[in-house]
Amino acid sequence: MSVRHFTSHDAKFYQYADRPIFVGDVLDSSNSDTMSVGFYRNRKKGERNEWVVTYDEALIVTKGALTVRSADGAKTARAGEVLFLTRGTEIAYEAAEDDTEVAYVTHPHWMDAQTRSKHAHLLDSYHPARP
Repeated sequence: MSVRHFTSHDAKFYQYADRPIFVGDVLDSSNSDTMSVGFYRNRKKGERNEWVVTYDEALIVTKGALTVRSADGAKTARAGEVLFLTRGTEIAYEAAEDDTEVAYVTHPHWMDAQTRSKHAHLLDSYHPARP
């Protein structure tokens, strides 16, 4: 058993295209057997990225507000609130305020699940970066 501590400074960030959208894991398949944990940052209100969730994901908004759009409509969470996405859902993540930050937890590892899915091509829009 162990207790580990992470901050966003520990994350390996990737940027979505040339947009001010960043995602970075602190737990991934290299240091966890079952789940991924990381940070999502979207600097500009209205910026969005489309995605297909190939894993279960909890999004915990820590700053600003995040809207997730799907066939079920749009749901917005603010700091201190949680959105839960289920595997197979087509969505768009969108900042509802400037400087939105989110902590996420996925099961299984999101990168592994995405790489093995028919939606792996969505990863092509990301490149290593520091926010």
